[in-house]
Amino acid sequence: MLKVGFARVDVTPPLGVPLAGHFKYRYSDGILDPIELVALAASDGEKTVLIIAADLAGMWEKWTTEIREMIYQQTGVPIEHIYIQCLHQHTSVEIGYNPHLYNVYGYNRFFDDAYYDILYRKFVDVSRMAIDDLTEAKMSVAEQKTAEDISFIRRYRMKDGSIRTNPGRKHLDHIEGAIGEADNTVRLVKFQRKGAKDIALVNFSTHPDVIGGTKISADWPGFVRRMTEADIPNTHCIFLNGVQGDTNHFKIFEEPTKLTKYEYSAYMGRVITDTVVDIWNKTEEKEVMSVSGQSEMTYIPTNASRIDEVEKCRQLKREIEEGTYIAGSMGERADIDRIAELYNQSLFQKVAVSLITIGDVAFVGYGGEPFTEYATEIRMAAPERFIITTCITNSYSGYFPTKEAFDEGGYEVKSSNFTIDLVDILQNKVKEMLVKSV
Repeated sequence: MLKVGFARVDVTPPLGVPLAGHFKYRYSDGILDPIELVALAASDGEKTVLIIAADLAGMWEKWTTEIREMIYQQTGVPIEHIYIQCLHQHTSVEIGYNPHLYNVYGYNRFFDDAYYDILYRKFVDVSRMAIDDLTEAKMSVAEQKTAEDISFIRRYRMKDGSIRTNPGRKHLDHIEGAIGEADNTVRLVKFQRKGAKDIALVNFSTHPDVIGGTKISADWPGFVRRMTEADIPNTHCIFLNGVQGDTNHFKIFEEPTKLTKYEYSAYMGRVITDTVVDIWNKTEEKEVMSVSGQSEMTYIPTNASRIDEVEKCRQLKREIEEGTYIAGSMGERADIDRIAELYNQSLFQKVAVSLITIGDVAFVGYGGEPFTEYATEIRMAAPERFIITTCITNSYSGYFPTKEAFDEGGYEVKSSNFTIDLVDILQNKVKEMLVKSV
């Protein structure tokens, strides 16, 4: 018998913390809406799995592993059954750092022992509360494209053959076209519970970097949760962000919106929520005989190209931070940042690959920011499963480009810590795990 539970806690950080995700320091000076942890527990009567969505820009493997171990100690849920996803809002904080590549006090790093201690405890609390809320449930699924596109490929091939990310409208005449196609599908897993609120698990894929500025916010994922709960009575909502490494919200070939950034974030939440509402009563029921979980650390070779330029790039990085040098593009800045830290790197780095199954629904989590094609390939490999893919799950390791992107270059490739071997290692591991879970 399937039982499902839900819980939510507020983990909004204090004002003054550095916000992650931009090439400049931004210290928070206000709060637009809360930063939360939202948990879903599922049990088949013998095994329990936990899915926790965190309104955090990212959390590196060491910290995620420590939290999962604490949850295990307090709940008894095995570590491989604990699936923590950071939704990657750029108006939130990043937890920890990559000890293989970055100094502890590097760019936009946030360290606060008091907050970290509370955050760890809150992860445990939300897990215990979700388990305590376990209630008999039926599961059903549905998926549908949004009425209008709100996710767009942000990588463009320019007419001169170069690759640019977010080239800006001033470069429209020089753009040949987007490289790939964004996924504007909303995926819904619906849990109908006896004597308790139903649960909507919603999945969509694009960067939550709409609002910007210096105010703390959960961006459009927060709007999806709040709007879904307002529009569908007696329902909780947990949101999971999909593979979004090559996408964002910019309609580069259309006139700029007159909405404020916060209003546009709300508009995106509305488009996704309207799709959820439309398919809420059109779901297909799925029998659940068991739940399961797997999580493995893969070791990926580090990208050590241009190591002979370490000292030059270290100097350029210092000049950028001092304001005496301005990088000409996102790609140049990524090159400088990556190469400058090669003196402090290891040959291989750990990346988490995670899988939670609830019946035929499979949650595939990558420990970084994969491109859209990662999800497309996995769905084609297991068409009989209803697959939810997520980024930044159980670790954070930067961008995961495709093989084609590794060959072409561009900002995401230049900033990636890994070689092209990354693609086959991760995708083969996911496919193995899916086969093992049957």
